[in-house]
Amino acid sequence: MSKKKTRKQKIADQRKNPEASISKKKNISTANGSSRSSNTLKSFIPILAVLIITAIVFANTLQNKFVNWDDDKNFYENSNITSLNDENFWDNTVQIFTSPVIGNYNPLTIWTFLLEKKFFGLDNHMPWHLNNLLLHLLCVLLVYFIAIKLKLSWKGAAVVALLYGIHPMRVESVAWITERKDVLYAAFYFGSLLLYINSKQQHKKYIIPIVFLFILSLFSKIQAVILPMSMLCVDYYLDKEFSLKKIWTKWFYFGLSIAVGILGIFMLKSQGSLESASEYSQFQRFFVGSYSYMIYLIKSIVPYRMSPMYPYPNHFPVWFYATMLMLPITLIGLYYAYIREKKAIVFGLLFFIFNVFFLLQIVGAGQGFIADRFTYVAYFGLFFIYGYYFEQWITHPKFKVATYAIFGLAIGAYAFMTINQNAVWKDSGTLWTHVLKYYRNTTLPYGNRANFYRDAGKLQLALADYSETIRLKPNNAKAFNSRARLYFNSSNQADWQKALSDYNSAIAIQHQNEQAVKISTPQSREWYKNTGEYYTNRGAIYAKMGDLQNATRDFDNGVKYNPNHAVAYLNRSIMYNMQGNTAAALGDIEKYLSMKPYNSDLWYEAGVCKRKLRLEAEAIGYFSKAIQYNNSKGIYYQERAKSYLSTGQRPQAEADYKRALQLQNQQFKVDPQLAQQFK
Repeated sequence: MSKKKTRKQKIADQRKNPEASISKKKNISTANGSSRSSNTLKSFIPILAVLIITAIVFANTLQNKFVNWDDDKNFYENSNITSLNDENFWDNTVQIFTSPVIGNYNPLTIWTFLLEKKFFGLDNHMPWHLNNLLLHLLCVLLVYFIAIKLKLSWKGAAVVALLYGIHPMRVESVAWITERKDVLYAAFYFGSLLLYINSKQQHKKYIIPIVFLFILSLFSKIQAVILPMSMLCVDYYLDKEFSLKKIWTKWFYFGLSIAVGILGIFMLKSQGSLESASEYSQFQRFFVGSYSYMIYLIKSIVPYRMSPMYPYPNHFPVWFYATMLMLPITLIGLYYAYIREKKAIVFGLLFFIFNVFFLLQIVGAGQGFIADRFTYVAYFGLFFIYGYYFEQWITHPKFKVATYAIFGLAIGAYAFMTINQNAVWKDSGTLWTHVLKYYRNTTLPYGNRANFYRDAGKLQLALADYSETIRLKPNNAKAFNSRARLYFNSSNQADWQKALSDYNSAIAIQHQNEQAVKISTPQSREWYKNTGEYYTNRGAIYAKMGDLQNATRDFDNGVKYNPNHAVAYLNRSIMYNMQGNTAAALGDIEKYLSMKPYNSDLWYEAGVCKRKLRLEAEAIGYFSKAIQYNNSKGIYYQERAKSYLSTGQRPQAEADYKRALQLQNQQFKVDPQLAQQFK
């Protein structure tokens, strides 16, 4: 009968045959290393497959263009982006980080647009879309490893990541450049959360990188303020408890969230963005929230009737009241899941609720009350539940085949729907046409599609959409103003009279609403801004028709109602020049440049005015500014050369003359009189 060796006997054996002992240790070490390598490979192969599938499904977004729904305000008409040159990168960066866009403070997102403008320009859309997709793939990768860290197998984690990657409700956040803020804030958000999980499991402090990523997430989108609540969800899942102590240990994260949340609310309120397009009472808005919550739950499984915009119904639907039943159903479900220790359900549902709650439009903001993009981070909670139970069911002999079959069909359907939904975002025309499939009694889609048709030269289609907008809402001043612009661009003088008529209507509607506008509110600021624009536009059509007196009067009114409307000063400066009032023209050009300092042509025009006023030395400075912002126009060098000659600076004049000669082309030839000076 064999006996176990004592510790002393084992040591003695090792001394007698040390090579055998070393060999044994090597085998153990090799076996462990091989096991670790195998596990690592087993973890990476599934996520690699998921990333490839996700990239294929979203590949058609790379063909898409920009759209005229906030892309304009965020970057391609944002002066902090469009004015970028070699001289002002850091100045523009400061402006971006100290000002909101459409009431939103997401400066890091806007700054990424500045980088893309610098490296790719605004004409090449593909890199912009590619960056959105790459950030989405990073989020998918992080989601996978979070699921692994939360003790799902590679199969369950792959299901979570694949759902997160290709679900049709992802499309808005990936295919819409403006929603860069979703994929950007989520990348930092999930990165911070993954580090937090690691810190709990490895008993190491990662406070500095966690806080750093959290701050970057907050600067990308305000919804990142929910991160501390997501951390509490992780605490429950790993530690099986909720406690005040857990909350207190996160006081710094909550402090950051509160500070940024207050700043965000202030920004929204200051721009009037907290005012929704609906006229629902605050009491009714609670039921808007319960309805939205229910829809998001349903669409996580059945993403039906997807639209880039979900406008408020014209009248509050009575059946919205019934959706408040979702509150007790959710609370009861959470309670039973908690007492029965169904941790995956409690974790996943609370993660979803926390991350979607402030987006339920209980406090109205924006044109719609539902948005697919609102689920970008929140759906991780629901997908975690689905992945967890997928993992459970495939181990059950009765459910295994059915689970794989249902999941396979769902993934196929989701991929097909996502590819089709990506195509909706091809351009502004396809976008708003898709919205109008479902919502034909809303003016915004018609107006924005009309703007797209107008800019594309499809004038009859644009006219039809503008007219439909006016039919739906006859007191819509913006619609009259937009249709007038269409007539303004016509070469037919009869259309100019139609433009004048529409501008008259826009101004009349504005003044009808004047009494309803309260002083010093976002609505009043919007009213003054629009009124100034309409007067300025009517002044332009008067000028085109040769009525300079009425044109100048309207430009004066444009400046009166909107002193920050740069175009009003520009147009009025043209009128002053036509009337021979050079000093007044120069004053308006300088006012324009104080608001839009990167317009090289206007610096040139100001230099011309200075020369007319016999201020040649000052003219040199203005021409130099024009050259600073655009050094490819020969006329700038030619005119500065003339000013240099007038001030006795012949060497500088000759250098500019030679440069002007180099830049001659079909549009510009050097003045022969200047050439005579250097023969």
